[in-house]
Amino acid sequence: MTERNEPLGIVLGILLTLGLHVLMVGIIWLLAAWVDASKGGYAGLGVLVIGIAGFLFWQLLYVIPLVIWFQRKRHTGMLKGMVITACLTALLNGLCFLQFR
Repeated sequence: MTERNEPLGIVLGILLTLGLHVLMVGIIWLLAAWVDASKGGYAGLGVLVIGIAGFLFWQLLYVIPLVIWFQRKRHTGMLKGMVITACLTALLNGLCFLQFR
């Protein structure tokens, strides 16, 4: 991307990361529903709590490979947008975790 398009790339990187976060929360929710349906009791709730509390680590599974890929492709705007959103998500997740601790 050219320097002129970098703000657009940052916005696209933010939107991409937010979209992947929504997809990941949906996967965690479906996994919790599946565990709850198969095991019963509070097993699904345990999966949901662990999945949401550990969201910082789950996001690393898809953010780091995409950041490396965007760096190799020299899409610095998308790279910056993804890093900004990942850092904000990590901070928000950490603050919420400390609040409920």
